[in-house]
Amino acid sequence: MNKLFLFSLAAVALACKPKEQPAIQSEPATETIAQNTLTEQQKAEGWRLLFDGQSTAGWKNFNKEGVGAAWVVDNGTLHFDNTAEEGKGDIITVDEFENFELMLEWKIDSCGNSGIMFNVVESPEFKNTYITGPEMQVLDNACHPDAKIIKHRAGDLYDLISCSTETVKPAGEWNQVRIVSDKGNYQFWLNGTNVVNFTMHTPEWDALVAGSKFKQWPSFGKATRGHIALQDHGDKVWYRNIRIKPLP
Repeated sequence: MNKLFLFSLAAVALACKPKEQPAIQSEPATETIAQNTLTEQQKAEGWRLLFDGQSTAGWKNFNKEGVGAAWVVDNGTLHFDNTAEEGKGDIITVDEFENFELMLEWKIDSCGNSGIMFNVVESPEFKNTYITGPEMQVLDNACHPDAKIIKHRAGDLYDLISCSTETVKPAGEWNQVRIVSDKGNYQFWLNGTNVVNFTMHTPEWDALVAGSKFKQWPSFGKATRGHIALQDHGDKVWYRNIRIKPLP
């Protein structure tokens, strides 16, 4: 066979041979942050945990001492167990807060109802947290009867202002909450979306309350500081990653 022809074939084969590809480099593993903990950056920014994932320290039943048996620590969550025979009722933080940024996660049982309240005043003259403290609604929108009532759906400023858009996840899935209280100006965030904004302690606020079910309680929405409350509405609910950062 012609040597020149053989040389040409070899050259073609080399030209067609795929080049060796460099080994694929995997991306660095994303840092996994444990539940109910703070990163060093969060600590430096002034965040503090309101739930350590292991105990009910820092919480108490409204107008009572300690936390009742219905509120349990369950697999790193603060869980209201509606099957408990005793120890029911709303729980509140031992500490009070005024200007703050609050973040937490919640999930609700099917057809369940609960709520997150703030500026709650603890006193024997008030039988319930909702007599003084406004509420961000926690609800299964797909099933609970309250979902048929305007201003009673998940993320709403309960009975006062509806969400601008609905971002709540189905029952049994975790929802992320951010509540900002800044000198009377408030923001509600649900799953990364700003859903409600309002200002308290103004004539407009008073008119809003006067048109709601809260008009029967003169002390509702008057306090500028108070306790954070988690509501026992008779349904199973779970909370975790509860943290707060005081604002100047």
